[in-house]
Amino acid sequence: MFKGKIMKRILSLIIVSLISISNYSKADTEEAGKAKWTIGMSQCNLGEPWRVQMNADVKAAADKYPEIKVVYKDAQNDTLKQRSQVEEFVSAGVNLIIISPKEAAPLTPVVAQAYQKGIPVIVLDRRVLGDQYTCFIGADNKKIGKAAGKWIVTKLGGKGNVVELMGLMTSTPGQDRHSGFLDGIKGSDVNVIFRADMKWLEPDARKETESALARFDKIDLVYAHNDPGAHGAYLAAQAAGREKNIIFVGIDGLPQEGQAYVKQGIMQASFEYPTGGKEAIELGLDILNGKKVEKEVTLSSRVFTKENIDAGGEVLKD
Repeated sequence: MFKGKIMKRILSLIIVSLISISNYSKADTEEAGKAKWTIGMSQCNLGEPWRVQMNADVKAAADKYPEIKVVYKDAQNDTLKQRSQVEEFVSAGVNLIIISPKEAAPLTPVVAQAYQKGIPVIVLDRRVLGDQYTCFIGADNKKIGKAAGKWIVTKLGGKGNVVELMGLMTSTPGQDRHSGFLDGIKGSDVNVIFRADMKWLEPDARKETESALARFDKIDLVYAHNDPGAHGAYLAAQAAGREKNIIFVGIDGLPQEGQAYVKQGIMQASFEYPTGGKEAIELGLDILNGKKVEKEVTLSSRVFTKENIDAGGEVLKD
């Protein structure tokens, strides 16, 4: 009887073990199927709503494809940390890297090294220097800046005092949104009386606008390189009791941010800068499947104003 119990126990353990092995093999096979490829994504920082949205767009697109796994890293606005993240991806042997760089020049060498080692690299939103990458995805910041400049000239009737709150000027979007804006106002009597680098951050924009308000009695418009900057400027003007006499214009056009501010009357215009998250995943899959992709992928943009926002904005024309 005792022997019978022992034999039953042994048999039970064998059965449980076999089931466990079977389940493990099944789970392992499923996981392998889900993670045929690993993509490493380095985001320069998640302190901006637009970048949070980019990661959300990447995730939403990636979730549709069980054969890929995305490993996300936040560089927390630190170029050295972002460089280390790319090096970690290379050491880990990821199949593809997506990077939205904090700065162009300092991150060019590490992107080039990954590319030269045979790892495809998609540069998203902000550029690096040279051409040592697989694909760049982004909207045309010069075109957007120029469109904003032209819109501002029209809105102000060809003349007025403008404050320009610039994005991080060591980044290509900041540089392009500035130079494009200057092209857009060229030949007009729009006068930039104050400009400052607010580094894409709303608190910095508010602080810089406070300085501008203290120095100038007449400010007709604030042009910010992103919507948080425009919102920060609005808050500074509101605190000074001057928000009703100033027009606020920004760039990004997120539904929950720029578009919402336009609907609320806080901003008079927001120029869309699409995140490219969905396109990065789709083109990344093409690359991993051996398909040839364009070196440069330019995303279309729209402008949102109170006149057109209910219709979904207006596409910027060439």
